[in-house]
Parts: sequence; C-alpha cells; structure tokens
Amino acid sequence: MTSPRITAFAAALLLLSLFGCKTNDATNAVTGWRAIPLIHEGKVDPDWVHTGFGTFTVDDGALRTDCDPRGLGLLVYQKEKLGDCQIRVVFKSKDARSNAGIYVRIDDGMLEHVKDDVPAASRTTDGSLTPEGLKAMQEASEKALGPWYAVHHGFEVQIADAGDEWHRTGAIYSLAKASELPPRPADGWRTMIITLQGERVLVDVDGKRVTEFDASAKDLPKRTAWHEPKRETKRPTAGYIGVQNHDPGDVIWFKEVSVRRSTP
Repeated sequence: MTSPRITAFAAALLLLSLFGCKTNDATNAVTGWRAIPLIHEGKVDPDWVHTGFGTFTVDDGALRTDCDPRGLGLLVYQKEKLGDCQIRVVFKSKDARSNAGIYVRIDDGMLEHVKDDVPAASRTTDGSLTPEGLKAMQEASEKALGPWYAVHHGFEVQIADAGDEWHRTGAIYSLAKASELPPRPADGWRTMIITLQGERVLVDVDGKRVTEFDASAKDLPKRTAWHEPKRETKRPTAGYIGVQNHDPGDVIWFKEVSVRRSTP
C-alpha cells in the first residue's frame, strides 16, 4: 500500500514542477518559502555583515537589535541579491515606538561601504543629539557612509507601529504612506510580506495590504529632510537586503526572514 505521506509529497513536487519552481533543502516544497538563516552556532549567520554602530544579539532563537547612541547600524545579507520575489519577515517590537526597518533594492556599492569609517554622534543625557552629534549624522548621511549608503541607494520598509502614515510600519520611509495597521497580535509577533515586482514594492502586514509604491512614478514626494533618502539615485530591480538597528531603546526581535518567487 502506498504511504499517504509519500503520495502527498510527490503531488507537491509535481505541482512545483508544473509551475517551473526549483526546490532545495532550505525550500518548503509546498509553500515555496526559502529561509534565509539568521543564526549559526549561536551567533549572527556569517552570510550577514554589519555596518555602522550597534549590533544584533541572539536572543531566544531570534536576532535582537542592540542600538548604539553613536548612530545607525545595518545588517546586510551579502550572500545574494534579490530580484522579483516576496520577502517574509517575522518580527516583534518592544513597544509601538520601537524603530527599525527592512531595506530592499540596495545597489552593488553596498558591500564596498560596509567598512566605512562613520563619524560618531554624541548625545545629551536625555538621548538627544548634541549640535556636534547632529553634524556628525548629517555628514554620514550626505556622504552615504556605512548604513547611510542603504538609505540613499535602497528603499526602507519602516518598522515603527506608532509612526505617522509616512513612517509607520509598512511605509516606504518618506516615499509611500502606509494605511492603518491591523491590531498587534496577542503574542506580539507581526508578519510582513514585501513583494518586489520590477519598480513596484508592495507591503502586507499580518495579511493586510498597507502600502503600494511605484519607484518609477513621476510624482514622488519631495525630499524635505537630511535623513530622508535622496530621490535622484536609481535603485536596481535586483539588489541586497538589510535589517536596520536604530536608536537606543528601539528594540526589535527578528525570528524569520524568508524569500520565495513573486506571485502575480
């Protein structure tokens, strides 16, 4: 008698072959999702490289942002560039104000900037930037150093539930508004799916479409602040991804980053 489990697996492989999808050991044969490892032997997986300040710490099977008062940091997945696909990110915020981001479509220059000497910002006792600290950050932004390279040569999908519509979770930072978010799940873990289709970036949070962005649109919002991305830089349709650590107190846990082919 044929095992029902074997039959189901064979049917799944047949279905995938009909759609032209390839599988490997890290790809779910039914859903098509391929996990991008975050952790290896208790540390950040070596396929990710950090630039800027702060770090990511392994915490109960997830990566936790450990931010630094001296400035931004970014964990870049250096193993491959992603073209048209879907990216699934499962994350949890310490509170609604916790700030981070997922970068997509970062161009080839990113790997040349991971070792940049980024000027360190200074802060007052309440965490605000000093005039010297503000100048250091503005310099890093203007010169696109380290994590600031991704700001100006990629797109940031925001994480910050308490932000306004241009800066809340799911928004393309300062470029495309996000609609109201679904209620935060009881366990705190949100699932974001970022769909990359040519010049378009679509964002779903917990099953709801919250953002649609077309980088080729002629009426993009104007840049109004030094920390916003430069509009004139052309982002590629196949690029690197990254995970941001922001300011002290902004604590986010990431327990999954997965990728699969885009669906129409």
